[in-house]
Amino acid sequence: MSSILTNNSAMVALQTMKSINANLSKTQSEISTGKSVSSAKDNAAVWAVSKVMESDVEGFKGISSSLSLGSSTVAVARQASETVTKLLTDMKGKIVAAQEDNVDRTKIQTDIVALRQQIESVVGAAQFNGLNLVNGSQTSVDVLSSLDRSATGVSASSITVTAEDLSTGEYTANDVFSASTGGTISADADTFVLSLDSGGGSDDITIADGANAWAAGDKITMRIGEKQASYTITDSDIASGSNSVPDLVAVGMKNAIDALKVSGLTVDFDSANPGQLVFTNDSTTDLTVSGQYRNAGSGGLGALSSIDVSTANGATTALGSIETMLQTSIDAAASFGSVEKRIGIQADFVGKLTDSLKAGIGSLVDADMEETSARLQALQVQQQLSTQALSIANQQPQNLLSLFR
Repeated sequence: MSSILTNNSAMVALQTMKSINANLSKTQSEISTGKSVSSAKDNAAVWAVSKVMESDVEGFKGISSSLSLGSSTVAVARQASETVTKLLTDMKGKIVAAQEDNVDRTKIQTDIVALRQQIESVVGAAQFNGLNLVNGSQTSVDVLSSLDRSATGVSASSITVTAEDLSTGEYTANDVFSASTGGTISADADTFVLSLDSGGGSDDITIADGANAWAAGDKITMRIGEKQASYTITDSDIASGSNSVPDLVAVGMKNAIDALKVSGLTVDFDSANPGQLVFTNDSTTDLTVSGQYRNAGSGGLGALSSIDVSTANGATTALGSIETMLQTSIDAAASFGSVEKRIGIQADFVGKLTDSLKAGIGSLVDADMEETSARLQALQVQQQLSTQALSIANQQPQNLLSLFR
């Protein structure tokens, strides 16, 4: 049945044309934006995931900047530590030269003072963006290193950089090394050196209350050959009524030295001799034991101010002190070098991770341009054919006029 009121063919052709035009519009949008999912309307689930990943990418850009800043700060500290190590090595050479009697120790002391002043200059200038990791002003610094996403949310991770104290200020000598049978004690009694012959050589050092009262944070460091042990006074040591602080320090040092497991070395403490440590060397090589007192709040190289090689005894004790401080600067440089390498590895990882996230986002929302181009060609042909079909369908009612002629 033919009708002049309802043209089913035209309706079908019109719906087909609308569908083709809608597909054509979407295809043109993909070509213009380069995305198959450009809004939540296109695919809500994929769009939501892509936006979360895009926010992470922006976050990792900030982390890359943080890692770059942290790496530069640590690099400055490492370079300063290495420079201080070089200067201390030069100073050690001067001190070794001062062991000889036929030298001008006064001139050598002048050189040592100049080196100490240069160390102070290096430590004071070793800052990046106002942050100095070697002058004792910082304890530790956190460098933002990652964003960790889980089902419960996002948390930030950091690399902790432990600051070092290579400053020379605020050192106050204290006469805590009171006696030794054969060792050399400095004039201020804050350093000592013992020489232990191989095959049973023995000597002792007595730790005593000094002119200045013990304080929490005071530290005794002893170096045996290439190994080092230390004991730091605590609040409980100060408050202890049953044991004297020198005895507590002596026991603490004995335990620390025993933990080093120095071959052939025996350290004895007898409570009948308060504060006294007896060293016995049963190894086949000679050993040197040196000790250094450092008051709480003084810099890691604070004892530099007490080095004086103008006398024979001063030169002898200075040799033991410089070894301890040299090890302090070496340890600082090694620590900064390790953390700087870790920051570099993390920065490289974050860069690669960011690239992977970008690639993942692209695979989710980017349009396949080859497929889109082919689809555009097909839809343009379909649009032309649907236009022809609609035109033919619209002409059908006119054919009814021939029935009335």
